[in-house]
Parts: sequence; structure tokens; C-alpha cells
Amino acid sequence: MVKGKCVIFSAPSGAGKTTLVKHLLAQNIGLEFSISACTRAARGSEKDGIDYHFLSIDTFKQKIDSKEFVEWEEVYKDHFYGTLKSEIESIWKKGKTVIFDVDVVGGLNLKKYFGNNALAIFVMPPDLPTLEKRLNNRGTDSSERIANRMSKAKEELLSAQHFDHIILNDNLEKSKEEAFQLVNNFINTPAK
Repeated sequence: MVKGKCVIFSAPSGAGKTTLVKHLLAQNIGLEFSISACTRAARGSEKDGIDYHFLSIDTFKQKIDSKEFVEWEEVYKDHFYGTLKSEIESIWKKGKTVIFDVDVVGGLNLKKYFGNNALAIFVMPPDLPTLEKRLNNRGTDSSERIANRMSKAKEELLSAQHFDHIILNDNLEKSKEEAFQLVNNFINTPAK
């Protein structure tokens, strides 16, 4: 496998990691988004091959068996998410740095896999009530799904200290600038 660098953004759902990743991608600093594979249905205007690689549960399990994933996880019952090796290799072959937008367990697994070639950033919500409000304002999840996400978020917050950096996302513009500085410095530092 061609070796390159990668940047990992993880957070509880609703903390703002996707907003920060999209901001960084727009900065033209040599990043390319790693599209995760998943077994859930597309939400809203999501497109296969752009937002996610939407796979059937059987296809996902076949790819697990044939060791096609760098990492994968069953986040909720029959809701699998993972990172395909072919996705990473394709980005590195272009000479780009891979950027991930993944849940906390996925982020820790990626950091373990890539070691010093990875910068792992945890996006911290200001507090749990703000996080719940953000999830409700999305309008994409049922109240049961939001309750599940909040329960999971409480556990995920305990993992923040295992990341290289924590960005407290209580001021979006400040968080965007902090993310840019961290990532730009990492990209421009020679690989270890």
C-alpha cells in the first residue's frame, strides 16, 4: 500500500465535525475526503459515491471477510460503517492527504492503524444540551434516534483524551481557524 498522511476528525454526532471537514476541504491545501462505506439508507440529498458508499449488509459483510476495510464497526444494530482500503490508496496515489469524518471508535481505530502518519482531532461540543439541540435542529432523526445518539455521545466524550488534539466547538469561526492551523501544520511537517 502506498503510504501517505491522513487527518481524522471524530466527534459525537452533532458536534460539528462535518462542518469543519467541509471548511478544510474548501481551503485547497491538498486534502481529499475519504468516503466511508455504510449500510444505512441515504438521508436527504445524500448520494452514493459522494457522501457514502451505500452497501447492503451482505455486501458489507463480504468485504469484511475479504479484508477490504482499514477499519469497520457496527455502530448500531445492522448499521455498519467502515473505511475501504481502496479509497485510501486512491487518494494517496494522487499525492493528497486523506481527511476522515468518522465516529469516535472509527477515529481511534484509524489512529491506531496509521500511527504517526495520522493527526486525530476530537471535536468537542460545548455541552450536552447544546448537542441535543443541534441534533433536533437537523430535522433528520426521530426522537428515538436522537436519544440513542445522546446516550452514545456521553460515552464518546470519555474518549476525547485519546486524540492528538481537542477542538472545543463553541465558536464556529474560532474552531475553523484552529482546525486549519492544526491540519496545515501537520500536512507541511515531514512524515515520521
